[in-house]
Order: sequence, then C-alpha cells, then structure tokens
Amino acid sequence: MTQESRPAVDTRLRYGRQITLLGEAGQQQLAAARVLVIGAGGLGNPAALYLATSGVGHMVINDFDTVDASNLPRQVLFRETHLGQPKATVLAAQLRSANPQLQVTAIDTRLEHDELAERIAVADAVLDCTDNFRSRWLLSELCVAARKPLITAAAIRFEGQLAVFRHDRSASPCYRCLYSEADENLNDCAGQGVLASVVGTVGCMQATETIKVLLGMESALAGKVWLYDGRSGESRLLGVKPRSDCPVCGVSAAPGNTT
Repeated sequence: MTQESRPAVDTRLRYGRQITLLGEAGQQQLAAARVLVIGAGGLGNPAALYLATSGVGHMVINDFDTVDASNLPRQVLFRETHLGQPKATVLAAQLRSANPQLQVTAIDTRLEHDELAERIAVADAVLDCTDNFRSRWLLSELCVAARKPLITAAAIRFEGQLAVFRHDRSASPCYRCLYSEADENLNDCAGQGVLASVVGTVGCMQATETIKVLLGMESALAGKVWLYDGRSGESRLLGVKPRSDCPVCGVSAAPGNTT
C-alpha cells in the first residue's frame, strides 16, 4: 500500500498527548498557525521537524543552498541520495512525509528585502536558522518593522544560544541590541567546527519556544539569550536591554531606514 493510498491518521489520535496538555483549542491554534523558517540546515532541520509533527499547519521553508556531504551529520533529515539537491525542497518533502497534514512551501532562491518582508508579513512567527550576521540583521529589521516574533538560534563548537524577541509586544529588544557590526567577524562553525548533537539540542529548543509563542504562552527567554554549554552541560540566561541608540528599534531609528 502506497503512502497516498493509506487512510489518514485521525487527528485526535495523532495529537492526543498534546491535546492532553494544550486542549483541543490549543491544538487548533497550532493547525491555523503560519511559520516562516529561514535556513534549512542544522537548526532548521530539527526545528521544522518538531513544528511539523506537533501540528503546525502552515510552513514556509527558505534556503538557497544545496545539500552536501558535510551537512549530513547535523542536518538530520538529509540523506546521501539528497546530495546536490536544494535544501528547502528536500526538507519540505521530508516534513510532508513526517506529517501529510502539513501545508509546506519550499523557496529555493534567496529572498531579497521586499520578498522577505512579504513572507514575514503573513507569518505568525519567524525562525532565524541562518548562519551569518547579515541575514540575521535583515530578519531582525523586517520583523521589528512588521511586529512579528523572531526566534533566533546559533551553534558553534560545543556551544549554542537561543533568543526570543517579541516584536509583537512593546519595549522588546531586537537582535541588533545584542550584536552590532563589530561582531560580524565572529567565528562560524565551518571554521571552528560544531558538535552535531548540540545543533540538534538548540533546534529542538527553538521549536519549543516557537510553539509557546504561537499559543500565547509566556517564556523566560523573551528578551533574553539562553546560552548552552554542551561540554559542561550547563546553561544560563542573559538579559538583553533595548538600546536607545539601536539602529533598528531605538528611539532614533527612522522608519524604513534601519539597515
């Protein structure tokens, strides 16, 4: 029997454990939610997978890169048969396989400023699963302008970090309050290495925080950075204060001129 000919799994049976926690109304909220995932790599794989299997109804996956052999240890939904194929297309297909109820769109080209802004405008939450400051700054700028929650993560060596910026609420700091252009040359995982399981840990946390945002649940990570040390097994929270001189969300930031 092919996957297409199999009877659909009953929704109440599929999500029964979550409905026990969230109630049917909560599960319906997830089904109605729209999530934009920018980056289909080591963070985007686990984050998107758990959002899909948790019942998030609509997802857009954007990545303009292709799968290569060095991705396989940490980008856990990719296989050797996927080498050379567009990451967003492959990830979307894997998510559909995991949950056929999901409506998912793959975008395999770089989203420029206006196109990205259009996608953010119709999303309920945006996941930053990118690997460079330029992309993160642009996402931050556009999410601040659209007043959309941004859940951003990163991992390198044995270390990971995660932050939740509630731009849908007043007085929220943004990513540029945390990092400035002086930090642009910080090490990346290509040059410094990264433990695959650390990336997975942070990606799973990113999915959890996104679900909480979609459900209107409070989080201790809002306006803070969660720092995880995989070597010691320790984690800690750092507060992020809104900067009055922030070029994106500060009082002197001019609308439409925040780059």
